[in-house]
Amino acid sequence: MTHFRTTMLLAASFLLTLTAVTAWSDDAPAQAFTLEAPLGIDLDALQVPDDNPLSAEKIELGKLLYFDGRLSSDGTVSCATCHHPDKGFTDQLKFSKGVDGQEGGRNSPTVINTAFGYFQFWDGRAPTLEAQAGGPIENPIEMASSHDEAVKTISGIAGYAPYFEKAFGDKTVTIDRITKAIASYERTVLSGNSAWDRFVDGDKAALSESAQRGLELFEGKANCTRCHVGFNLTDGLFHNLGVGMDADKPDLGRYDVTKKEEDKGAFKTPTVRDIQRTGPYMHDGSVATLEEVIELYDRGGEKNQWLDVKMVPLGLTDGEKKDLLAFMKSLEGDWKHEAPANLPK
Repeated sequence: MTHFRTTMLLAASFLLTLTAVTAWSDDAPAQAFTLEAPLGIDLDALQVPDDNPLSAEKIELGKLLYFDGRLSSDGTVSCATCHHPDKGFTDQLKFSKGVDGQEGGRNSPTVINTAFGYFQFWDGRAPTLEAQAGGPIENPIEMASSHDEAVKTISGIAGYAPYFEKAFGDKTVTIDRITKAIASYERTVLSGNSAWDRFVDGDKAALSESAQRGLELFEGKANCTRCHVGFNLTDGLFHNLGVGMDADKPDLGRYDVTKKEEDKGAFKTPTVRDIQRTGPYMHDGSVATLEEVIELYDRGGEKNQWLDVKMVPLGLTDGEKKDLLAFMKSLEGDWKHEAPANLPK
């Protein structure tokens, strides 16, 4: 058995109790919060900052804020607009649309299992979910507001006061508290218990014969585990696949953050969990289907000066491509998230 599959066996389903120590009072009682991990997910890898421990109250508040378009300048765009549970926590568009229908220049990545990453956004410019959550609010193409305006708006909604008090100890609204609450909710967006997870856990009937052959390809000839590794099927790092590099002014991705020559055209490796729900694919949404994704990798990406050394032609047969697709479709989890029935007034 490969190291890859051994890692998965060790990542069995379990409960992790996180002690949420309240920050507003030295004598406030600690609250025990239990986060359930679906089969195949290793909660030890969850990235939770020391200054934002999980609590049921923050998660409840964060969910409301996540779905509340009033954080935007015209009240129409929420986090869920571009990252909706009904669409695999994306919007299934090539480019997302913000206030006044403005289009951004990158595809919306999924929120699913993003709490395990050390970098947020395609270019990794945010180190935490908290830092990421504040970005779209003041982005002129997305929510087109400001942190001060968002705080003013939420402070003016009386129905939010008890939620902030329960989550943070008093009714004060700050951008720090808004982003901490949203990030807390996002850490509950966990996907596991896929057919693959059940297969690795011992249910050999969970995968079809085609999907089992696809798993062998994924780990072997197709070289997928060079980047899509571990229980979350991503190395969380940045690679140049050549996508979009033939444009007159290509998106240079990670380079714009680090200014390192070797990072030109490199973008973060996404998880392939629930991959069939999150198309179109790549940072620019230019690859419409999983079949096209497989073709891209089979030809070794798109040639350019900074192409990742891991991108090499694979020589897959038509049958192997079908088997690889069958395996990728086996990665759909059974998570359940829905928009709140009502928002505070």
